[in-house]
Amino acid sequence: MSGHSLLCSSMRITRLATNTHMGPCISNLLCRIPTCGYAKKVASKGKSKGMGKDVLAGPEVCTDPVMLTSHAVGVNIFKQGDNPVLKPHDEYPEWLFHLHLGPTKEIYELDPESREYWKVLRKEHMWRFNRLHKGKKL
Repeated sequence: MSGHSLLCSSMRITRLATNTHMGPCISNLLCRIPTCGYAKKVASKGKSKGMGKDVLAGPEVCTDPVMLTSHAVGVNIFKQGDNPVLKPHDEYPEWLFHLHLGPTKEIYELDPESREYWKVLRKEHMWRFNRLHKGKKL
């Protein structure tokens, strides 16, 4: 049984048991309350059922091995122009080859005197605080 029918039947029983008149408008009102009155979906304007959706096309993937080894493919941000040509290693700064490109280091792997250590510590503290604030266990 649904909730409103149980409520209506309990009101009728109490009315019969107490032998009082509660009025037909209250019981009829409670029995006529819709249980799930969902809104209708809005019809889309301009497109009919027969038209297909526009699919977004991603960037073209370069598979040419010569182009991949001689040019920095995907670095050009302008609409016109070509990808920049790669230079010999001597023309790049030394720090470029010492960048950490792997996964982020854990806090115990970092030096406590470095800026990275304090940034990671702050981020982990915020994550912990947010989890505790939501009531989740660590």
